[in-house]
Amino acid sequence: MSVDTPSTPSPPLEVSQVPLPDKPTEPVEPPIILADDHAAMMGKVCPPLEDLESEEEGYFTWHIDSWRKLEKRLHGPAFKCGNFEWKVLLFPAGNAVDCVSVYLECCPLQKITDEDDQDWSVCAQFGLVLSNYRDTSIYAEHHASHRFTPEEKDWGFTKFYELRKLTVKHEDQDVPLVEDDKANVSAYVKIIKDPTGVLWHNFINYNSKKETGYVGLRNQGATCYMNSLLQSLYFTKYFRKAVYQIPTENDEPISSVPLALQRVFYQLQTSAHPVGTLELTRSFGWDTTDAFTQHDVQELNRVLMDNLEGKMKSTKVDGALTELFVGQMKSFVKCINVDFESSRSEDFWDIQLNVKGMRNLHESFKDYIQVETLNGENQYQATGFGLQDAEKGVIFQSFPPVLHLQLKRFEYDFTRDMMVKINDRHEFPLEIDLQEFLVPDASKDEPWVYVLHGVLVHSGDLNAGHYYALLKPEKDGYWYKFDDDRVTRATFKEVLDENYGEDPHQQSPLNTTFPGQYPPIRQFGKFSLKRHSNAYMLVYLRKSRIDTVLAPLAEEDTPRHLPERLEHELREEEARRKEREEQHLYMYVRIMSNRQFMNYHGVDIGPWSDEAHEESAPEARPMTFKVLKTSTIKDLRERVAKDLGIDDSLTIRFWVMVSRQNKTLRPDIPLLDALPRTLEEIKERQSGKSPDLRLWMEEALIDPESNTIIPWQAEGGQTASKLLIFLKYFDPFTQSLTGMGCCIVGRNDKVSDIFPYITKLMQWPAHTQIDLYEEIQPSMIESIKVKQSFAQVEIQEGDVICFQKHLSDSDLVKISGCHDAKSYYDFLRNRVLIVFKPRFQNAPVQEEFELWLSLKDNYQQLSQKVAAHLKCDPSHIRFTTTQLSGSIKTIIKATSTLNIGQMLHTGYSQMYSNVILYEVLDLSLQELETKKALKLTWLTDGITQEYHYDILVPKNGTMRDVLEVLKVKANLSDEEASRVRFFGVHMNKLHRLYPEDYSVLSIIDSTQLYAEEMIDDDLNKTDDERYIEVYHFQKEPIRSHGIPFYFLLKPGEKFADTKARLQERAGFKDKQFEKIKFALVQRTQYSKPLYLEDEQVVYDMAEKDDAIGMDHLDKTTYKNLRHEQRAIFIKN
Repeated sequence: MSVDTPSTPSPPLEVSQVPLPDKPTEPVEPPIILADDHAAMMGKVCPPLEDLESEEEGYFTWHIDSWRKLEKRLHGPAFKCGNFEWKVLLFPAGNAVDCVSVYLECCPLQKITDEDDQDWSVCAQFGLVLSNYRDTSIYAEHHASHRFTPEEKDWGFTKFYELRKLTVKHEDQDVPLVEDDKANVSAYVKIIKDPTGVLWHNFINYNSKKETGYVGLRNQGATCYMNSLLQSLYFTKYFRKAVYQIPTENDEPISSVPLALQRVFYQLQTSAHPVGTLELTRSFGWDTTDAFTQHDVQELNRVLMDNLEGKMKSTKVDGALTELFVGQMKSFVKCINVDFESSRSEDFWDIQLNVKGMRNLHESFKDYIQVETLNGENQYQATGFGLQDAEKGVIFQSFPPVLHLQLKRFEYDFTRDMMVKINDRHEFPLEIDLQEFLVPDASKDEPWVYVLHGVLVHSGDLNAGHYYALLKPEKDGYWYKFDDDRVTRATFKEVLDENYGEDPHQQSPLNTTFPGQYPPIRQFGKFSLKRHSNAYMLVYLRKSRIDTVLAPLAEEDTPRHLPERLEHELREEEARRKEREEQHLYMYVRIMSNRQFMNYHGVDIGPWSDEAHEESAPEARPMTFKVLKTSTIKDLRERVAKDLGIDDSLTIRFWVMVSRQNKTLRPDIPLLDALPRTLEEIKERQSGKSPDLRLWMEEALIDPESNTIIPWQAEGGQTASKLLIFLKYFDPFTQSLTGMGCCIVGRNDKVSDIFPYITKLMQWPAHTQIDLYEEIQPSMIESIKVKQSFAQVEIQEGDVICFQKHLSDSDLVKISGCHDAKSYYDFLRNRVLIVFKPRFQNAPVQEEFELWLSLKDNYQQLSQKVAAHLKCDPSHIRFTTTQLSGSIKTIIKATSTLNIGQMLHTGYSQMYSNVILYEVLDLSLQELETKKALKLTWLTDGITQEYHYDILVPKNGTMRDVLEVLKVKANLSDEEASRVRFFGVHMNKLHRLYPEDYSVLSIIDSTQLYAEEMIDDDLNKTDDERYIEVYHFQKEPIRSHGIPFYFLLKPGEKFADTKARLQERAGFKDKQFEKIKFALVQRTQYSKPLYLEDEQVVYDMAEKDDAIGMDHLDKTTYKNLRHEQRAIFIKN
């Protein structure tokens, strides 16, 4: 083997050195490049790359003499290019394929020992050539570009050349590549300068902080638009400093937008990893749906600024945002022939500039301040001068230090009836002088020169786009690309050229995709670069204020509580992490005692289930202890005594809780210190599949005379003479059930022997009559025979006895709820928490409240309990059930025989909504049954003002009754009421007129009812005049919208005059009316509209069922067609 290496690498051929005729008359054969013509081969395999420079290049040739004797895997001799050593890695028999495999391997010349420097990289073009050792015109070559790193230090071609062709004639040549067992392998390397540090990077293990000094923001789903805006605001350091000065020491990040924003900014300053924004969006009041909804950057910016401005009121940064972001413009109308001008100054936070038809930013500004001439029919009404020719426009009075420019990349296309994205090329400069766009008397103390600071980019189309930001954090620093959690260096081309938009005249001669470019799209035989990434928002800084706006923050500018709270949270998170890692060593023990039982108001002796746990007061919930699984009873007793402040741990003992067949949980046997088992073993033996160990804690009594512990009496077990039982008290007057503690009774004692204990406990008279019940299980409550013994009535260890006073007949009258414990237990088993909300927002009663009701309650019980809460007549309340989504389901009839459970559960679904809507009516439901409810819209100012009224009239009433109610609600005089006309509308078209004697029962529910005051034309109608329907549509007559109306046609009237009356009748303003086209529409379903001209007479053209159609944009549809479907908001 031998190696050919050049002492001085030859420069590659430049493309310009090869002259190409514009129009060749005959095919020109390309020059034959030989494998040993290293300069020519370098130009072939490593051609120049657009916008990339080479640092150094080199080549070598490896002469192989015994191909068949080569090892399965071997390296060629090393050669140097740049500061790196290069070798060919050859698999002569293939790398697990039936092809020769050839790779290029790279490593630094200087051996690296420091682990921190192991992330070396070098970008290189390279080519590998396998050639015949005698005839260098016979060869196979492959080339590629790659970023060589420790993880990818070799790169090449697994299927370089098929083995079966290796020793046969090469293509149309007479000899093979490997001849006489010899061949040459040449490698060509061109090291490329990496201007951004990420050229051809795969971004595996990429560290933004290490490479750029900055970190990104994590995307929650579709929050890239927010991330780009936040990065822009973060690097506007004056803004960051102002946000830091909002007082937030006592706020919580989940409910305070300023604090959440401060925390994001501080973490961007200090974190080594991408920062999350979940806290911030939660402080906005957003849910998961909002996080997956892409909004408009400008809209978010305005809402955020409005929120922060309000939080800055009455603080030392009050007005800081206005000073930073707000400029002034003047709207004016100036008469041409007389000395009259009307003007108004207003603030602006950003400027929206047209892109379509504008070549650059300068043209967009000129378009913005373009003057419109008002003349002819569009003359201006000047006060004191009448109609005058005038000029109308806007001019800027001042620009803010930070200028936000919104480029109108999204607009509504009326032709296609949809929102579209404008990808037109629109250039913007690194620096722009805005002096010419200001009023002549604007301040000239400082130049109005602005420097580009940020470019917010939208990539993609209307419905599937992505946002990222290109920012220049420092005055004299580099540009960086902030793409969610990744930050990289950016070139001027990435900042400017690649975000100007699509240039239909720009051609690319090569079918090549370069870094940062989209694949070319073939058009008419050539390639045109189709760009869908373009600037959407530009941030410019006033050059004279840039040092102030980008002034670095001092340590004292950061609120002290931010690092303290974040460090505290970090320690807590670390503790939780450690806890998760050690979780397998611990278990949970849940303990009930008299301390909790005497605050408990439910079934069994404690709220063991999750549902009962949530419903119970904190003081009634079991105590929970996290203990080592290897702990003993003694360890647990000492731990509990210490936590509860009990001096002598021997005064407490534990009973293990066992699950009975009736699914109740009761104490079984006491646990003694002598028990050799661990808590984990006790749990496995006694509690079965329970996730934790559940215990009852008994506290010993102290003899007051000797101050000694009274020995334990109950011993547990089936044969024990003493039993531990639990007592509960049911109070029918307060409708409550309360634990009263546990006590010891003799197994053979009479049940009545417990009465003295109860009367003493409750401080009742000794002769008080008491009823006793056994709580066997929630659904089984039995009365106890007091003359028998506890053994005879089958009372066991841990049973629950419920007692109440025996009620007299006079007591029963005073109780509105359950009379005895048995019925109250039934209520507890069937109770459900119902949320009551007012059905209408404008209702006089607006209280929202909750009530515990039984699923067995009927309609009368429901209305009485709600009425008692609202302090109103139960017969005046109407209820409506709801769906799980919150929408209205059905009105509950007062005559319903269903119970609440049946009212809520409809259909086969087991899920139901526990929200019931209520209305407090002015009349009883019985009286309401005799009424007809109508929703009426009262129109004024033509059809432009709407007032909505709910009207109740007798079912046997007429429209005359409706008019009487409307007079009161709309405050109409008798004269105004005499001019009222009622009409119905269905599907945005007129249905019919309703005369005064028309029965209200005949009005179809699906019809919208309107009322209006007739105009003079209607009142003075002549016999030869007739009505025609006027309705609204968009493009197609069947796409109707808006409110139709009746219009009077006059014989012989040209449409120009008819149109003027139409505008007055509808109440449309000039600007709105100018956009409307008018057509005559026939009633037949598929008829085409006949658009009207000013000279035509509609009276003569229209037949009986024809209508005038007003063709204009349906604004309700337009709102839904916006790029962002869901309006953005910040609640807090």
